[in-house]
Amino acid sequence: MLNPIEGEMFCVDKPLGWTSFAVVKKVRGTLRKMLGSGNVKVGHAGTLDPLATGVLIVCTGRMTKQIEQLQAGVKENIADIRLGATTPSFDLETEIDAQYPWQHITREQIDEVLQSKFLGTIEQVPPKFSACKVDGKPAYNLARKGKDVEIRPKTLVIDEIEVLACGLPAEPTLQVRVVCSKGTYIRALARDIGEALGSGGHLTALRRTRVGDTLVTDCHSVDSLLEYLEGETYVTPEEAEARRLEQERADNKLRAAALKAKRAKKQHATQTKN
Repeated sequence: MLNPIEGEMFCVDKPLGWTSFAVVKKVRGTLRKMLGSGNVKVGHAGTLDPLATGVLIVCTGRMTKQIEQLQAGVKENIADIRLGATTPSFDLETEIDAQYPWQHITREQIDEVLQSKFLGTIEQVPPKFSACKVDGKPAYNLARKGKDVEIRPKTLVIDEIEVLACGLPAEPTLQVRVVCSKGTYIRALARDIGEALGSGGHLTALRRTRVGDTLVTDCHSVDSLLEYLEGETYVTPEEAEARRLEQERADNKLRAAALKAKRAKKQHATQTKN
């Protein structure tokens, strides 16, 4: 029996082209239908861009208070990068705006650059097309209006980085596995890797394969999660509130008993001393 009001956590393999909010909206709509109530709080831990797929953790009810803690978990990503060209968004959301030579790049250079410049604690300037705040507004709102956006670099940690596949010398493509901290923009990493190799670079695909201990192989598809939710039984909002009040009363009794015991112990110690 599910209790979305008290709190549940679901792991979803976000599909390509979906926003993280679109997944939340689907889950919220299904829960509202099943509960017959609009009073269902739903949120997600860690945004995935529409062009990315993979692990998205969705929380309901009081579990949403754990979102910040869940977001802090280490993330593993598989990134496809194309060298020799850049885009304003650092991925395929925008068109190529510049091209660069890439024929000089070797696999050995890539391995050396990744280990020397992109492992451990690094500084990264987030993309202008991102939710980073500039003067209190999301940077992407300003960037899409053609306004100049200056974003301060952020300190982050890359725990592991390695090349899984490389198209050189025939094609300027590589696939990289990255294990990193919260706040890492893999799009920006693609840009920075291209620059470090004396070329350009942008992200062509991204799959988040792990968040903390949650693997993408443990995740529902959106359809399978909705089917699961529609087939379950639920604790109603009224039942959830009754349970909460009952637990609150029990907790209050325990606190009162503990306080009484503490006072009795203190009184006994005073009498013994006298």
